[in-house]
Amino acid sequence: MHPIDRRQMLKSAAVAAPLLLAGRAFAAPAAAGNRLLLVFLRGAYDAINIVAPTSSDFYHQSRPNIGLGKPDPANPDAPIPLDADWSLHPALKDSILPLWRARQVAFIPFAGTDDMSRSHFETQDSIELGQPIGGHRDYGSGFMGRLAAALGHDAPIAFTQQLPLCFRGGPVVPNIALSNASGKPPLDPQETGLITAMYKGQRIGGVDLEKAVTEGFAVRETVFKSIQDEMTQASRGAVTPKGFELSARRIGHLMRDQFNLAFVDVGGWDTHVNQGGAQGYLANRIGELGRALAGFADEIGPEAWRSTTVVVISEFGRTFRENGNRGTDHGHGSVYWVLGGNVQGGRVAGPQVRLAPDMLNQARDLPVLTDYRALIGGIVARQFALSPNRLQTVFPAVPAANLGLV
Repeated sequence: MHPIDRRQMLKSAAVAAPLLLAGRAFAAPAAAGNRLLLVFLRGAYDAINIVAPTSSDFYHQSRPNIGLGKPDPANPDAPIPLDADWSLHPALKDSILPLWRARQVAFIPFAGTDDMSRSHFETQDSIELGQPIGGHRDYGSGFMGRLAAALGHDAPIAFTQQLPLCFRGGPVVPNIALSNASGKPPLDPQETGLITAMYKGQRIGGVDLEKAVTEGFAVRETVFKSIQDEMTQASRGAVTPKGFELSARRIGHLMRDQFNLAFVDVGGWDTHVNQGGAQGYLANRIGELGRALAGFADEIGPEAWRSTTVVVISEFGRTFRENGNRGTDHGHGSVYWVLGGNVQGGRVAGPQVRLAPDMLNQARDLPVLTDYRALIGGIVARQFALSPNRLQTVFPAVPAANLGLV
């Protein structure tokens, strides 16, 4: 066995530190069988070209170059009608439409936050913190962390490179970016043993570092083993998914048996220039998102899917009218998705208003009629049987909205 270079070992330990210091092992199955996955689309996706108000002449007039056409069964590029007013982007025909027809997906238009900054970073922070707008911001307390604390017996995880803001302040939560987890683990067993020994008996505040490091390594080994098993199966001639679809399938595999409260984010949704319509850049992103969510449902399996809810959100919507570069600019209201085997779907849910120039927020974008905190609060209250008092610790000062989704 070759001698270990101390400098290299410490360098490797530093690389692994975010996982280790946030580490936690979960030998037990997910608590009570209920699962929640939050998918955050960073960059403010153009929601009304995904679930489009195709009955509105104002929509078609506002988007002469990038808007979707009217439903037409003979045209493969035409949107697919969901009801009398709304249609689905054709890129989701093979992935999300079957879930819609199975009543396992609902769309909530006019959803978002009352943060009017239109700043990506500021609004993403607002949503992840889940605190009242206008007051003092506590960056050490995110709403997923508070939810994990309120549940008390859950198994949370963030599928991200860094622990996201939304998971701060609660129990110790592991994080790992699955897109980077298919290679060789950065530390071998001898190195992990030495690092664990370095933290023996140490504590910072209320955190037992020895326990966190040990459990962090256990989580990492579980994830790597799961991915290696999947890669072995895929090598038998199966088509290998790529990008977010691959990560989503891995998340489904891991959440089926071990984790029940998870977060993942997906970037690349800021489309100021040449975003396209039925085809093009945004259509390609939409298609990948749809395949990923359908792949997650497939991978987690029918039994676990029945007790799983997936919520898809973004920091804000985009301008109702296309801009001079055949794209869209920062807006306000958006369209959120709620999927799952337990979802009362097949409908466009929540308060809605007629789409006309005088109904737009500040004459440029969708108004927000459903606050994201009320929406998610209503879902988790039902799914995890949270009392109003416990829910107030997650989303203070915001009553839950019961849209009958779960």
